[in-house]
Amino acid sequence: MTPKVLVLTGFGINCDMETQHAFKLAGADAERVHLTDLINGAKTLSDYDILAFPGGFSFGDDIASGKVLANMIKYNIGEKIQEFIEAEKLIIGICNGFQAMVKMGLLPGFNNDYSTQEVTLTFNDSGRFEDRWVHLKTNRNSNCVFTKGIDGIYLPVRHGEGKFVVKTPQVLARLKKNDHIVFQYVNEEGNFAGYPSNPNGSVDNIAAICDETGRIFGMMPHPEAFQHRTNHPRWTREDLPEEGAGIAIFRNAVEFVKSEAN
Repeated sequence: MTPKVLVLTGFGINCDMETQHAFKLAGADAERVHLTDLINGAKTLSDYDILAFPGGFSFGDDIASGKVLANMIKYNIGEKIQEFIEAEKLIIGICNGFQAMVKMGLLPGFNNDYSTQEVTLTFNDSGRFEDRWVHLKTNRNSNCVFTKGIDGIYLPVRHGEGKFVVKTPQVLARLKKNDHIVFQYVNEEGNFAGYPSNPNGSVDNIAAICDETGRIFGMMPHPEAFQHRTNHPRWTREDLPEEGAGIAIFRNAVEFVKSEAN
């Protein structure tokens, strides 16, 4: 079977085409669907195996990045999202998509609660938009479906509000204890470091988290922006594989859905 992916679009989301293409390269049947079509029933979420919240600037980042989009989704199709989760399907949010996910409470999903906000993503410590490539270290103990076999990865960030913060110290402790943390920002040597290696000042250098099942995943860096070696900033100076490293994240999801169907 060919997994079906719904790539959300509309209202300022602008990485939908790249995300769709990345899933297609990974072997999926990916379709861009406007949020309005989900709300009015023109499209049915349950027809898909994977839901992707792409990056972009939904609603112009008004109020806070992802907040308006989060509320629009939560209070219009929140029950459909919950049914999608209960069917043990996959969800990925990238950059603005990650921001929306945490603000509607989909992550970290403590105690199977996907509606309570425990963390957020806020203004970078630098006080400016950060557009740079970063090194990420993978938590090998994480259950994350999307990162299996990836020890580390080099990807771009493009955000003004990417600083990961938690509501309480207890939330951070739980994220660590139950391996919700998936990626952390590191320097070129693989060690934790401050700016610019940690481009936004995230607590514990956190760049990505998942729920306890590993099927719901959000990250600030953009894997869909590294699909081909020519996307890499040093592609003319380094001997790189033809396929960009970011595709592995999408292929992991596609292969997981296929394995579950067998």
